[in-house]
Amino acid sequence: MKILVINCGSSSLKYQLLEMDGEHALASGLVERIGESEGKVSHQNHSDATGGQFIVYEKPISDHRSAMNEAVGRLTAPGTGVIASHSEIAAVGHRVVHGGEYFQKPARVDQNVLKAIQQTIPLAPLHNPANLMGIKVAQELFPHAPQVAVFDTAFHQTIPAFAYHYALPWSYYEQMGVRRYGFHGTSHQYVAREAAARLGRPLSDVNLITAHLGSGASICAIEKGVSVDTSMGMTPLGGLIMGTRGGNLDPGVIMYIAEQKGMSLPEINAVLQKESGLKGICGMNDLRDIHAAADKGDARSRLALDMFVYRCRQYIGAYFFQLGRVDSLVFTAGIGENDPAIRESCCRGMASLGLTVDPLRNRNPEKYRGEITAAGSPVRAYVIPTNEELEIARQTADVVKGKS
Repeated sequence: MKILVINCGSSSLKYQLLEMDGEHALASGLVERIGESEGKVSHQNHSDATGGQFIVYEKPISDHRSAMNEAVGRLTAPGTGVIASHSEIAAVGHRVVHGGEYFQKPARVDQNVLKAIQQTIPLAPLHNPANLMGIKVAQELFPHAPQVAVFDTAFHQTIPAFAYHYALPWSYYEQMGVRRYGFHGTSHQYVAREAAARLGRPLSDVNLITAHLGSGASICAIEKGVSVDTSMGMTPLGGLIMGTRGGNLDPGVIMYIAEQKGMSLPEINAVLQKESGLKGICGMNDLRDIHAAADKGDARSRLALDMFVYRCRQYIGAYFFQLGRVDSLVFTAGIGENDPAIRESCCRGMASLGLTVDPLRNRNPEKYRGEITAAGSPVRAYVIPTNEELEIARQTADVVKGKS
């Protein structure tokens, strides 16, 4: 079974074609700057038969239909394509950012599903319209193939009511859906499955804390295989300090800024989304640059690192106590997978909680099947690269086969 995974943004389209027999990627690519005067297409074959060909070129990409045609053209190109025809694609899995309270699992797309995604647009106005557009274009191009929507929020729909409600007037929840939803669900679910496999136990038998640390970041508490809390809230602005997002914030700060600087809500939102977080503290949002500056004595870069780690430790510690028993702490995403200094700082002083990191393993986790804890540590810690495309493909296959 070949499954095409689509992640459609407002001006981009990311795709990956996977062969589910063996779960390996055949090809992947990215179409950028859709609707601009000059678009950009990047395509990578992963098949040995084509020699791992990598292609980059620029051309006008007028709309998402053109972008999808470009992707299919690369997948089926004579001599270099990885499939002979788009009819080989058995199903299409779509990343959809927000499923509101409608979806606890992936869903095969029909008119009711499309309507529900449409109704959640106010909760994700920048993402869900583009996700819908990708689904509709794919329905036209692949009329033979089932379309499956996989939601970032679905994994967190098991969070109990006392954890997802905000202490606001009840009508805000009833009328507008104001509550904690959480995001990065496919990533948290993927690494949770992988961690359970490495522990040699069923997912339903393990308690985990998963830390998706990248430019966007969230931490999740997983009890017996299901999400019971997560750091992000109603939007991806909440929780941890991120590259350009500040995370948790006293809401009174927003009103104070509005009064003092005369800024509108859209202007403040732009600051919260793009000018805050690590960038707001030290002017940089890439941790590699921040580490380098801190090593040279830059005080604000050191402060940014300390603040990032402090917020991570707050959530990790809270989830230790919430879960009661933790089998493993898992680091994933760009920072979690590649920054041993951040991992070590996040785990420092946690021996009393049963977690002791081995410095050698932490610097070279790939040599130890991802495990970074010392021998005898009751709580295991792993570095597990995330693979959201594979998780979407797995969930798509389950829906098509009637398993979900």
